[in-house]
Amino acid sequence: MTSRLYRSALYVPASNAKGIEKARSLPCDVVILDLEDGVAPEAKRAAREQAVLAIGRGGFGSRLLVVRVNGYHTEWGSDDLAAFAQTSPAAILVPKVDSSNDLSIYRRALGPICSADLWAMIETGKSVANIHDIASASSEHRLSCLVLGSNDLCKELRLRPGINREPLFAILGLSVVAARSAGLAILDGVYNSIGDADGFSRQCRQAADFGFDGKTLIHPSQVDACNAAFTPDADAIRWAQRVIAAFGESANINKGAIQVDGVMVERLHLVQAQQTLSIAREAGAAIV
Repeated sequence: MTSRLYRSALYVPASNAKGIEKARSLPCDVVILDLEDGVAPEAKRAAREQAVLAIGRGGFGSRLLVVRVNGYHTEWGSDDLAAFAQTSPAAILVPKVDSSNDLSIYRRALGPICSADLWAMIETGKSVANIHDIASASSEHRLSCLVLGSNDLCKELRLRPGINREPLFAILGLSVVAARSAGLAILDGVYNSIGDADGFSRQCRQAADFGFDGKTLIHPSQVDACNAAFTPDADAIRWAQRVIAAFGESANINKGAIQVDGVMVERLHLVQAQQTLSIAREAGAAIV
């Protein structure tokens, strides 16, 4: 069992050459070169060219390299897709996906040669209403990840979420259900208050509790805390090891449920324990 890490996905405006260079050395799991919200209209063409050069140069190591393009129906969208159909980053992040029909447009525009997966932004009311339709298109359109666009959702739905995000709970849960039912990764939205380290850490832990694989970030200073929140801690690792060891004992090999330290665990908990250790190993966590 292996687990690709998606703990920290850093948006980097593709117009920011220094930011792109710095991203090559940051401990984030994903770098998202942004051509959409993070780039002013007058800088979008130059940003596209810079993103193409960055992909060609490489140097991002094990970090997954993703490009968020402009919407297909904007004046920059078709040129974006034409450029990245040739360079093929790991994935193309599609903004404002309302339904699986939107994904069809992008996949056709990229053409059969492009090896990039699609990632879908869930950031409109329609995308939430159609989220299972979007997620179920994973095999047809090589969709591999859902990304929550919480800022746009709050704007459109007139939500006032606060740090604890109670008005978003239904959407957070529904998004995770849709992703897991289709075998997709899922990333939480950004946290805007860069200077609020405590609030950011709390929201990362909340997202991990909801079942997200990671969180999208807007500043390099958020990477370490985000990685920590989505990496199993020492207690979780020790518990996973005890569960695996207990099921491995000769007396328990054929049992469906056993007691571990006074707690009843089933085979599904064994799978969870194996997943925990897999993520910990990928993250380089200390495993005794």
